[in-house]
Amino acid sequence: MSSTNTVPFVKWAGGKRQLLEALSARMPEEYKDYYEPFVGGGALLFHQKPAWAFINDINRELIHTYTEIRDHVGPLTVLLSSMDQVTCTKEFYYEMRERYNDKLKAKDYDTEMAALFIYLNKHCFNGLYRVNQKGQFNVPWNQKEQVRSVDVENIKNISYYLKSVTITCQDFENCLKTAKAGDFIYFDSPYAPLNPTSFDSYTKEGFTEEEHRRLSRVFRELAERGCYCMLTNHNTQLIRELYEGFLLEEVDVRRAINSDARKRVGKEVIIRSYGEPVSGRIEQ
Repeated sequence: MSSTNTVPFVKWAGGKRQLLEALSARMPEEYKDYYEPFVGGGALLFHQKPAWAFINDINRELIHTYTEIRDHVGPLTVLLSSMDQVTCTKEFYYEMRERYNDKLKAKDYDTEMAALFIYLNKHCFNGLYRVNQKGQFNVPWNQKEQVRSVDVENIKNISYYLKSVTITCQDFENCLKTAKAGDFIYFDSPYAPLNPTSFDSYTKEGFTEEEHRRLSRVFRELAERGCYCMLTNHNTQLIRELYEGFLLEEVDVRRAINSDARKRVGKEVIIRSYGEPVSGRIEQ
């Protein structure tokens, strides 16, 4: 584990920065390799910085950015710094978005695409990553002109750390085939909808109810194999049924999207195949 400070280089839907204390308290004291099949922004990964890690995500553009940070950090930070020298007006944001979409269309996965990916994440509404039916990034500008896109020191620290990390872009089940007894696996999968009838619209994001059922089967198989498995999700009846028999602990989390402040606290569960309950109720 490296002592160098690192934080996620992008804001990502379902990011776990506010749950880091609760998750860290529930990790096994000792484990062999670290796996994260839905890495997203990598909050827990960069907080723990395990010596041997395998990370994966199905989002090709996200994983491309991870590999560019690892392999071409110099040119990447130069590009980001040059973008930051221009005030992010509405016109400049949409110019950068069009440039990024041209690269997506051409499948031009180079260092500039990774720089644009990070830039747009910092300057788009709420850090969302969303594409339309044509596969084009369509999130609007966040109307903030002075936000910096890059913390050069952080990006360089991430690059140094990622040189010892295996990075893949494939189905979550495939990336776990090499997991063995004693390995730790953290599942931060897409969350099940709070309303069971919402699955029709939720499937547009690519993770259906059947995918959740497949994930629970993989979780059980890995637990039986002797892996230390931990998963976070919404506290719903479906999730409780799928992970019956495992250790479930409820935690309170903030929701920034509700206009009513009284409704900004939601309930999630941390599910483990090992360990004992952590004493006391945790509110994040």
